[in-house]
This record gives sequence, C-alpha cells and structure tokens, in this order.
Amino acid sequence: MSRELLYLADAVAHEKDVDREVIFQALEASLVSASKKKYGQDWDISVDVDRKTGDYTTRRWWTILPDEAELEAPHQQMHLAEAKSRVSGVEVGEKISEDLPAVEFGRIAAQTAKQVIVQRVRDAERDRIVADFAFRKGEIISGVVKRMEKGNAIVDMGRAEAILPRDEMIPREAIRPGDRIKAHLKDVRRVQRGPQLFLSRTSPELLMKLFAQEVPEIGNGMIDLMGAARDPGLRAKLAVRSNEPRVDPVGACVGMRGNRVQTVINELKGERVDIVVWSADPASFVINALSPAEVSSIVVDENTHSMDVVVDQEQLSLAIGRGGQNVRLAGQLTGWTINILTQDEAQQKREEEDQRFRQQFMEELDIEEDLAGLLVEEGFTSLEEVAYVPVTEMLEIEGLDEELVSELRRRARDRLLNKAIAMEEQVMLSEPADDLLALKGMDRTLAHLLASRGIGTAEALAELATDELVELAQIDAGRAQSLIMEARAPWFA
Repeated sequence: MSRELLYLADAVAHEKDVDREVIFQALEASLVSASKKKYGQDWDISVDVDRKTGDYTTRRWWTILPDEAELEAPHQQMHLAEAKSRVSGVEVGEKISEDLPAVEFGRIAAQTAKQVIVQRVRDAERDRIVADFAFRKGEIISGVVKRMEKGNAIVDMGRAEAILPRDEMIPREAIRPGDRIKAHLKDVRRVQRGPQLFLSRTSPELLMKLFAQEVPEIGNGMIDLMGAARDPGLRAKLAVRSNEPRVDPVGACVGMRGNRVQTVINELKGERVDIVVWSADPASFVINALSPAEVSSIVVDENTHSMDVVVDQEQLSLAIGRGGQNVRLAGQLTGWTINILTQDEAQQKREEEDQRFRQQFMEELDIEEDLAGLLVEEGFTSLEEVAYVPVTEMLEIEGLDEELVSELRRRARDRLLNKAIAMEEQVMLSEPADDLLALKGMDRTLAHLLASRGIGTAEALAELATDELVELAQIDAGRAQSLIMEARAPWFA
C-alpha cells in the first residue's frame, strides 16, 4: 500500500495545487485516527509516513512521571521505575515509545483519510488566499459578479471569491451576475466559511485609488492625495496638494476637457466630485473644502475644534448643500466641526457672547459694565487671560493705567485660586463607589475627581466613550480606554 500512498499524495497535491507536505500530514492524521479506533481513543499514538517510499510506522507514547505521582491518564503516562525497566537512562518528563503493528490502509482508513485530506486541503487553500491577497489590501481589484446572496454580491477573483456586502454598494447601483466591477479591497481575514476577501464600493479610499490610476502626476509624486469624503453615488470631495509649483493639482486631476475626472465619475455611477486644494492652515482648508460656496469670514475655536463660517445670505444654501451635504462632506474632509452662519446670525452670536463675557467679568472681577465692556472689546474672554496676559499688553489699552491693571490682575488671580480650592474640596467630598476604586489602573485622586463630576460608579464609567473620559478627567486616551474596558468587563463575563 506504500506506493498507493505516494500516488495519492502526488495526485491530490497536483489537483488542488497545494504543498505535498500538507497531503502527507493529512495522511498521517488519518492513520492516527484509524489506529486509535483499533487500539484505543485515549492512547497517545503517532504515525510517520516516509516521504520517499510511502512506508509508515506507528508508535505509542508514554510520558514519564515520578514514582510517587498518581497516573491521571494511565494509557499515556508511566512511572519512572517501569520506564527504566524498558529503556535505560530515561528521566522524569521525557517520553518513551514502542512500535505498534500498523493498521492496514483499508476502506475505513481510506475514507477517513479522504475526509481529513479534504479538510486540510480546504484549510491550505484558504490560508493561501489570505497570504496571496494580504499584501494587496487597500488596492483596487476587479472581478466578475458570480452570484447574489441575500443582497450581497459574490465576486469571482479568479483564484478566489470576494464578497461585496450590500451596505458597501453604491446606493441604487444595479449589480447583477456577470457584471465586471472595480472595488476597494477593504479587508483580508481568515474566516471559517465563505469568502475571506471583503470589498467596498463606498469607501473614500476607492475614490482616491481611482484618481491615482487616472492621474500620472499622482503616481510620480508631483501631486499628493490628502484625503477624501464621500456621500456614495451622490457627491464627494477630494483634497489634493502639489509638490511642484508649476503643476496645478486641481487641473491635473480634472484633465483635458474634464476627461480624467469624468472617468472616475462614470465608474462611481455619476457621483459628482469636488476637487479642492489642501492647506496646512485649517481655516484656509475649510474655506477650500466648502467650495463652490464663497466664505465672508471665519472664526476658529481650537478648544472645541470647531469653526464658525460666515457666508452671505445668497450663499447660505450653497454652503450648506442639499440636506446639509456640502457642509457635512467638508467637515469629514477637514476633520473640523463647521457651523454655517449668515452675517446676521454671526452678529447676533457675537453680541450674545460679548454680553456673556461682560457679565462674567462684572460678577467675578466686581467691576462696572463700562470696564467689562472695554476688556471684551479688546478680546479678553476669560479670567485666565486677564490674570496672565503680560502687563505691557494691557497697558497699551487706552483707559487702563498701571494701578488699574494691577488690581484687575490681582482680582482675577484671587478668583481663579478660590475656584481651584472650591473644586478641590468638591472633589475630596465626593465619595466614589468601591467598584470604581477597585478598577485596575484607577487611583483615589482620579476616582474622587470622576465622582465629583457625576461618574461615581464603575457602571457609570462604562457608559462613557474614550474621548468623553479624556475631556472629563484630562488623562491620555490610552489610559482612558483601558479604564473604560476594565469597567465594561462585567458586560462580557
């Protein structure tokens, strides 16, 4: 039967295009299974097949334990004294073996071998697919739609099948079996059943890769793609930057008579694409991203990572876009929260903020409205600014002398100190729950701080998002995420 084993291994390896070694390992596993059926399922048995001759040997193994130890698995373990009576020089922890008569590679063994080989070959094929496509993750790949399953498209990639989920298809795009499609290879991962390649037609990366294919200047490094945002099938925005002063990045991406951008639009089923110039200055980038709307003025708030963008009334609908589409895509592209305001709304907002700042200064610095108004007019918006802006800058303000500046700074600092003391007292008086204190990575100071802000239990902490905890406790994102996962541990228990 040895020659038959070699023929079987060679035939299956050639037919399935898998390594011959995989077939031999499957044969050995099937012979082990057949041997255990004959001798005992709880025996420790191994089978070695000679790769050249096809001959195979069967061995039974025991693990050596001290003489005083109890044998928990008598068919696989042996005391040291008995082992030495069989093999000299053995030690505790080693293994000894004896040869067993090999089972005949008969009908039952062959059937078992077939099942094991099929499974091993299937696993090897799936592993090969993952290995072959892993380095292509993020690229555009094309294939033919083989069939539709529950709204998902199964795409034939030649040597493998990929899945284009329904929620990764462009809305209202009619995909049918036999269609050839291009898609972004979004993920490659090992799964037990079904396709292991996951495609997307809605990702911003698809838009960027399509332009990279169409625009040679992107491939040679003259133009960089800085980001993209999409409302799939309807509208998209692409940010570009030129590394060569003589090259217009927008014009290069549009192409002669718009042929380059039109090719991309056709591939995305008519999705309109705005190409905007990227800028290192966030305000300039936001203004470009809101194109084609024209911006009158812009106010940047670094604390909230937002911008108030002021436009004329006739530009309002253009800036916002249908259903808020233009401003939403501009926000996604730039990473900033964008608030669109008319001139009247911006004026009203400024007046309300100025009034709030005046009231704050009047109450906390105990000053008259005229003086509070002067501070607001000069751009002061917080006690910290009054307390720590250099004296020379404040003395440049008409109406403020050295004595008044010194008094204002003293009052501001005293008020800030009192606030800090009051906050510290509030923190220490707030009693966190025991389960919050017991969390791994939690310390008493942080627990009291969280309790003072309404997060007094582990359950309350578990409900927070990472960015909320970072803002609340002023800790780094890594620690915040770790604490939240610790608090959520009971959810998964």
